[in-house]
Amino acid sequence: MTPAFSGSSPYCYSNSLAMVLGADSPAPSAIEVLTGSPFGAQLVEGGLPHFDPLGWDPDLGLDQAIDLLGWTCQRTSGGDVTEAIGRLRQASKSGPVLVGPVDIGLLLHQPWSVGEANGSDHWVVVLDVDDEKVLFHDPDGFPFATLPIGAFAAAWNSQLVECAGPFTMRSDFRCVRQPDVLAALRSSLPTAQRWLAGGRQDERRAGHDALGAGAAVERLAVHMLAGLDDRTRGHLASFAVRVGTRRLSDASLWLAEVGAPDAAEIAGFQARLLGSVQYSLVVGETQTAAATLQQLAATYDDLRAAVAAACGT
Repeated sequence: MTPAFSGSSPYCYSNSLAMVLGADSPAPSAIEVLTGSPFGAQLVEGGLPHFDPLGWDPDLGLDQAIDLLGWTCQRTSGGDVTEAIGRLRQASKSGPVLVGPVDIGLLLHQPWSVGEANGSDHWVVVLDVDDEKVLFHDPDGFPFATLPIGAFAAAWNSQLVECAGPFTMRSDFRCVRQPDVLAALRSSLPTAQRWLAGGRQDERRAGHDALGAGAAVERLAVHMLAGLDDRTRGHLASFAVRVGTRRLSDASLWLAEVGAPDAAEIAGFQARLLGSVQYSLVVGETQTAAATLQQLAATYDDLRAAVAAACGT
């Protein structure tokens, strides 16, 4: 039996939610599957490719996972800096606060930060706000990190992050029904099926050439053969391929746990395919990487059918 992957992955929102839920939280791998992220791929013309469903983003995924797990919380966003910091300070007095998205390029406690907004979203757990600084757990490997209030607010207010709005946070988490992770995962399967069928196109993407699932991966293979720009290649090599592979690996694990062995097998095969793209991409074996993506593209309809069968539809 192939062991489940354990190690570093850019699972910032899932790890952050697990920290906030505390002892009652399922594993971050289960949270990630509950968000719906493994079930698709998306490519919007002019944007970066992602191995998550068309129309999906982490903010939507968090709402879905929180609800499926039987929790409620207060979600707020917007306002000016003073108002937002005031909300955060007050909320943190009652418990940890899930904050995000923040722009990872402006998180100055990270030694690789360039100090410039780059639009890459990130989530953290705020523990306290005093008159000078914000204290928080950063799941990127920085427990009890601090930033001056102004620096934290700048990252939280970045206009380059498209997911959600500025100053978005979730606080006052309350369990309204006994959490059962396997029941939650079973309940998530119809939504996973819909994501695999194409997802929903939200207004931010209206009017753009947007592709989902296999069509998105097939187009990405075409772009790869034509030659990727440095930004897209860097995004794939440093983030998208590895997080997409981890998502599929975790989906395979939990699909098997809820009694969907066919879907689990297909997701596991997808994980192996996408994982093998990493080396080809980094060393410049373009033909090999594109051929593997074309093979991956053909599997999304199979996964959708297997998930549908597990749903009884």
